[in-house]
Amino acid sequence: MKLLLSTICIFFCAAGLFAAPPLDGNSAIVSASASSKERDALFLEARSRVIKAAEKYEGTPYVFGGLSRKGIDCSGFVYLSFYDGLGITIPRTSGGQYDWVEKIPYSKAMPGDLIFFTTDFSGKITHVALYLGDGNFMHAASAGAKTGVIFSNLKEQYWANAFAEAGRAFPEPGSSTSPIYVATSKSGTDKTKTADKPKTNNPKNDKPKTKVDGENHLLAGTAVAFSFLGLRDGNVIAPRGGTSQLFLCADTYFFRREIVFGLEVRPEFDATLGVFRLPITFSVGPSDKFLVFVGYAPSFGEPSLSVAGGDRSYSASLPITCGFTMAPFTLRTKAGEFAPYAETAWQFYTRDSSSKDPKADFLSMLRLSAGIRWSYQIL
Repeated sequence: MKLLLSTICIFFCAAGLFAAPPLDGNSAIVSASASSKERDALFLEARSRVIKAAEKYEGTPYVFGGLSRKGIDCSGFVYLSFYDGLGITIPRTSGGQYDWVEKIPYSKAMPGDLIFFTTDFSGKITHVALYLGDGNFMHAASAGAKTGVIFSNLKEQYWANAFAEAGRAFPEPGSSTSPIYVATSKSGTDKTKTADKPKTNNPKNDKPKTKVDGENHLLAGTAVAFSFLGLRDGNVIAPRGGTSQLFLCADTYFFRREIVFGLEVRPEFDATLGVFRLPITFSVGPSDKFLVFVGYAPSFGEPSLSVAGGDRSYSASLPITCGFTMAPFTLRTKAGEFAPYAETAWQFYTRDSSSKDPKADFLSMLRLSAGIRWSYQIL
């Protein structure tokens, strides 16, 4: 019975200390007069609260700049985990969170701390996750086999290679670090508390320049692909030719949504028609996984198709092309990003003959391609 009463008392004392916001706006969540053992117990409970809050977001889709259950990005996920679990606000961006934590060796990371990753060639911090212990972590992934808020492990080769640094969000057990969670309100009114930066004894103050969620990124790259659905003697054949791309792509942030704009030069050889095209296109989409493009497409050569009974001639009456590109997933490496992609394009040709051949006329204008794309972030 005494043990039960003691447990109940400890529970309500802890609940009172962690109430957000506290009744007295000037009081600290962890009292400065608390003993080392009491402080350790309370901070351990705080770590647990953050993790429990984070688990409620499992399965939430990834949305660049998102901050709700409808969609969330990596730093927004960490931000909401602390806000929901403890009622405090920490820095919103991955850059701010990297600056806020105390840098520690990975071997000293505890559940509730943060871990940071470099997911591209730049060497900059580009991703943040909530550490759960034993190599496990929870994060909002933007690419890969699974996206959104998921569980991952540092034994996975991609994340092991991308791992950059660990950061302590709470004082180390047994340390004399000052309380980090204090109320900012002086009136005792219902205001959100702010987490001060944990004090650090790490003598290394040089930090890599941090890429912040929401800033604009400029990428350059190239792509190569094979084209399909050619025509020979009136029969459809698989190969048609080849196409390539040289592009500049801006990954930007617009009304809390990721928007990608691109400018491409697309040299194409169409063996079926016997022409070379040099389209210059503009593209736009919600991400680099899906882009719609349109542009000027001059055609060089005498376009004709091999149909039953001879060749069927065409004219490039309207030098315009349009279509869309889809990339199911992206592989991020230190050498850049690689993505398999498929593309459907439409170019405009008119027949010179008055005879009808719907299959030939349709295939003269349709291009289906599949290949691989590589991009490199330059800004």
